[in-house]
Amino acid sequence: MEESTSREKILKKVRAALINKSRLEPTDIDFDSSIFTSQEETPELIFAQQFSDIGGQFVFCENEDDFCDSISVLLADHQGDTLWCPEPEIGTLLQKAGLSFRSNAQEPVQNGIAITGCEYLVARTGSVVISSRQTSGRRGPFFADNHLVVARTSQLVEQVKDALKGIKARYGDNQPSMITTITGPSRTADIEKTLVQGAHGPKEIFVFLIDDVPAV
Repeated sequence: MEESTSREKILKKVRAALINKSRLEPTDIDFDSSIFTSQEETPELIFAQQFSDIGGQFVFCENEDDFCDSISVLLADHQGDTLWCPEPEIGTLLQKAGLSFRSNAQEPVQNGIAITGCEYLVARTGSVVISSRQTSGRRGPFFADNHLVVARTSQLVEQVKDALKGIKARYGDNQPSMITTITGPSRTADIEKTLVQGAHGPKEIFVFLIDDVPAV
């Protein structure tokens, strides 16, 4: 009986709240200002710090030649792994580095290394923004054991909303059917509260950031 009474009291309060709605109207709400405090560091440094903190591997490249050298050194330790890269622009750089790879976008590598581009890099969260409009499509970044992202400094934005605005402007009325962010390797602690990285998807994520912004 006591439980029923308590329940009825709660329901009465809910009914009263629905009937007597507040007449207060919010005014002067600023939806445009950033919720983050400004920082003096460059976007490249902010992204590198955030991305490394969540378990990502970051490599800064001064130019395309530096990228070719850096990726060759990294992949020297993965000589037995299959490389998959369906994006022509990145494929040209891999060929320049003397690396062989598969390029069929319809056959992503399930056990190996996927090398893709991205739409944007978000400095504040250390996230990689990808979409289904990329040549690698929906499946590419999620099938391989390791995911290597090749990006340019011109693709760095401060917040996720900046990336979404850029995608909207780029594709106009033909927007991607999928837009998602990758914020470090997947992780879970469901089993015995033990943190496991790479529970689904790639176990390691690398970002090679090539500087393409001329120095002022």
